[in-house]
Amino acid sequence: MKTYDIIVIGGGHAGIEAASAAARMGCSVALITMDKYAIGRMSCNPAIGGTAKGHLVREIDALGGVMGRLADKTGIQFRMLNRSKGPAVWSPRCQSDRELYSKAAVEEILSTENLEVVEDSVTDIIIEGKEVKGVKTKSGNDIAAKAVILSSGTFLNALMHVGLNAKSGGRYGEKPATGITESLMKAGFESGRLKTGTPPRLAKDSINWDVLEEQPGDDNPQPFSYQTDLNEFPYLPQVSCHITYTDAAVHKILEKGFDESPMFTGRIKGVGPRYCPSIEDKIVRFADKERHQLFLEPEGLDSDQIYLNGFSTSLPAEIQLEAMRKVKGLENVEMVRPGYAVEYDFFPPHQIDNTLETKLVSGLYFAGQINGTSGYEEAAAQGLMAGINAASKIQGRRDFVLKRSEAYIGVLIDDLVTKSTEEPYRMFTSRAEHRLLLRQDNADRRLMHYGEELGLIDKELSDQVKEREEIIKQSISVCQTKKLHAREVNGYLVSRGTPPIDSTETISKLCKRPELELKELLNVNGAENDPVLRQLINDSVALNQVEIELKYEGYMKRQQETIARLERYEDLKIPLTLNYSTLNALSIEAREKLNKIKPRSIGQAMRISGVSPSDISILLVYLKK
Repeated sequence: MKTYDIIVIGGGHAGIEAASAAARMGCSVALITMDKYAIGRMSCNPAIGGTAKGHLVREIDALGGVMGRLADKTGIQFRMLNRSKGPAVWSPRCQSDRELYSKAAVEEILSTENLEVVEDSVTDIIIEGKEVKGVKTKSGNDIAAKAVILSSGTFLNALMHVGLNAKSGGRYGEKPATGITESLMKAGFESGRLKTGTPPRLAKDSINWDVLEEQPGDDNPQPFSYQTDLNEFPYLPQVSCHITYTDAAVHKILEKGFDESPMFTGRIKGVGPRYCPSIEDKIVRFADKERHQLFLEPEGLDSDQIYLNGFSTSLPAEIQLEAMRKVKGLENVEMVRPGYAVEYDFFPPHQIDNTLETKLVSGLYFAGQINGTSGYEEAAAQGLMAGINAASKIQGRRDFVLKRSEAYIGVLIDDLVTKSTEEPYRMFTSRAEHRLLLRQDNADRRLMHYGEELGLIDKELSDQVKEREEIIKQSISVCQTKKLHAREVNGYLVSRGTPPIDSTETISKLCKRPELELKELLNVNGAENDPVLRQLINDSVALNQVEIELKYEGYMKRQQETIARLERYEDLKIPLTLNYSTLNALSIEAREKLNKIKPRSIGQAMRISGVSPSDISILLVYLKK
């Protein structure tokens, strides 16, 4: 029997990160996938990032993951979303070349040391007692391992629906994974059913582009990865996306297909995503809306297919085509492939710990859509954390768990474990209570030291971040003490439409005025005369960080005070072996929820629905004893 340290099941975004991280940390890894050339294949939209999702990609990259680098290599349009709002919600996004992204992912995996790709399908997880021992495959092989990471995406007992027609498959043209759900349920796990969907693919030459609203990328595109060479970026030609809208006529045609909708007729039992509903769901739930926005996004530089973002559907193919031909610009459109829904098994995430190891079976980890999440980025973040923790466990290192106050990844996993989910979970900036401190632009400052400690980030890159951190700290100190005289600055203030000052004011206080930019203030002052500010003005990244910290100083200080106040509860650890059923003073609901979730700390226990302040007080008294 062949033996590895770690087996990763599934070659999607979670599997890529898990296998890559564990192998680079020194473990022998087998990545089992049905088709090695399908590694990194984008099942839905060929895009990376977006609101809050872009934060996750930057954090993955800062920790040493691969998604950011793959996105930069294969991106054909880069945009920073939400620029009109504050920096807490600025989110990078790129449209990717679908074929090139998968090709880059395959190359990344095949070139990673300690990592072997096994083309097969897992049918059974081997569990002895309460420990994982390996897997059985469809070809009849038993493969042994000290840890198994299950990242099967939408493939577990998957069904694809178009109208009243359903066939087995986790993605167009690909077979489902069978046997795993039954194997885990036999071991005592609870499973559920979820649904996701994808829109039609359109023939590029059949679209009237002249009447559509163009959506170009940024003039000065920013990469996801801190390792990307700005002198060479972007690597590929950049293209535009386009926008159009549905209307009442489109909605009326779609309604004709409702009696053949697998969602409305009850054929689909799984719960669909609340925040990315199908077009038929939209026109029912938002009946007051006269139109819905649609984005026409290219699948690649050499592809003749267009992805119709916003038109996810499982209605009959003929209804899809008839409705689309009522959309402006799509009057003569040809449909290359209809939209379809995928229904698949998942395992409610109260069954995992914050390390993503299952509570029931030691050495077995769940990552990605198996935990009820939606999206490539959420999956990749979990895969990275599962890979790190599986390797850490084997190597005798401490668990690697990020706090909610440290990263969006911490928020994501804490939400899943503490609150669980009955519908596909999607990350939003609103889910992070400390989002002003968890910006996408400072992910390296927050997390790269962890990546270096884990051996996933080169010391040279980490040292650059540390050097920049020193420049930032010194510059903030100078700006908080250095004053500008009225005679120096009033001309500039008036030119920017902001009131002049009477005598003197610190650079820090003036920078808080929304009309003013720090770089211009420093030029007014003659920054070249101060060695610290001279360094700052020559480092655009550090300059941006200093400006944000000065402008939002009051808000950030309040968030830091809140974190410090709550930190003591996060530091109060609870033994994972504690049997809450013996604590009769707790409410019945609290005992049930606490036994189910097994929180690691009082802070996590406080976030569990149904656990009251009085229950927390009882726990605190018990722990002191």
